[in-house]
Amino acid sequence: MSHPLYLNLISFCGIFALCFIAWLSSENRRLIPWKVIIFGIGLQLVMGLLIFLFAPTRQFILGLNDALNAILDASEAGARFMLGGGNSAFVPDPELMVGPGPAGRWIYRAVGTPYVSVPGDRLTPDNLNFGFIFAFRSLPQVVFFSALIALLYRMGVIQPVVQVFARLFRATMSISGAESLSGAANIFVGIESAIAVKPFLADMTRSELCAILTCCFGSIASTVLALYSSLLRPTFPTITGHLMSASILTIPACFVMAKLIVPETDVPKTLGKVPTEEQDPNQKKPSPIDSLIVGAWDGVRMAVGIAAVVIAILGLVALVNTFFAYLANLAASDNPLLQLIGNIFSVITLDNIFGVLFLPLTFLTGVSLDWQELWQASVLIGQRLLQTEIPSYLRLAQLSAQGLISDRAILIISYVLCGFAHIASFGIFVGGLASLVPERRADISAIGWKALWAATLATYMTGCIAGVFDFGNPAILGK
Repeated sequence: MSHPLYLNLISFCGIFALCFIAWLSSENRRLIPWKVIIFGIGLQLVMGLLIFLFAPTRQFILGLNDALNAILDASEAGARFMLGGGNSAFVPDPELMVGPGPAGRWIYRAVGTPYVSVPGDRLTPDNLNFGFIFAFRSLPQVVFFSALIALLYRMGVIQPVVQVFARLFRATMSISGAESLSGAANIFVGIESAIAVKPFLADMTRSELCAILTCCFGSIASTVLALYSSLLRPTFPTITGHLMSASILTIPACFVMAKLIVPETDVPKTLGKVPTEEQDPNQKKPSPIDSLIVGAWDGVRMAVGIAAVVIAILGLVALVNTFFAYLANLAASDNPLLQLIGNIFSVITLDNIFGVLFLPLTFLTGVSLDWQELWQASVLIGQRLLQTEIPSYLRLAQLSAQGLISDRAILIISYVLCGFAHIASFGIFVGGLASLVPERRADISAIGWKALWAATLATYMTGCIAGVFDFGNPAILGK
């Protein structure tokens, strides 16, 4: 379904408006990194043009999407074996009729709604329990992808691709080689990307450290690509390829925002060259099987950590909202002051608070001019800051399955949410980087919040790029 072209214009203007907002929060507004801005935005626009409008590249993205989806389907083999076989309700085989066995029926009613029948005892688009799918299908994929990425790194498959992107970022934006390498590695991994430049961390400038942290916050690791993809594939068949594209697109935006907020005032030691990952000659390389096992264990820790964070944060959010609801009940009081408090808190929830805070930035993406849809998009994006992007993707999948949100909104929100720009990741990335270089802990802690803010703006900029090149073609979503 086509949409007015002025939405594309809003998205285009939003790119520069976001840069202006970043400049307003700069440590030194007199230092404007024009080359990083011009080539960073130019790189994004060229990539966006190739991804969305250039037919050969679009075919490549579709091929990449199909290949990644095949890997995702293969990743379910282990989970299907562990959780009930091919006819399991938890991890159903797409080639078979889905129906829970006796154990599956018991567990479903133990953790679900016990006295409501499941139509045909089948999981269908009409009665999908997205939390159930998240626990029993998506989290096991994190384990598999973590193991696969570790194996590919051990085999030297990913490093050449990282070097290509690192050289591209350094040559176009004239940033240091170390931050280019770390940013490129962030396309595939998370905080592990900093390990690639560990020998240079101690001597890095504050601007370099901010850029590295911003790239960590602003992009996603391939290990969780499967997690987000599995939630939206039923209604957004090409989501896997788009998430990979979003991860690539966001890195130049991260450099733009990081250099605007913390401008470079010194001369980086790796300026003009991209360093190679140094290997300790005295350290024996693990075998491919060892790398696979270690990667799987890392994936287990990641999956457990994701589940723990989601449980803890959503519980805390529910607790706060319960307190707000209690205050809202004061509207029935006979006391005029208590009535006023109750009326105010009748519309106050954490989701609404963050929806209001992020509404101007969401508008700049050109997601929609329909008030209800714009508000819904702002709430989904805003709740990421506290709750992580997982509940937002879950809710987006539900809205999409129910046809309550437009294709353009699905596309732009998916691109904006594709990042770790939330408080839950702050300790992981800031603490992880500080553990690699303890002597710089004070500097890293000081710029941590600036990097999170820069990453938030960078993900919005990536949403703007998607908005610029979306002209309502349903093929973009694979429909």
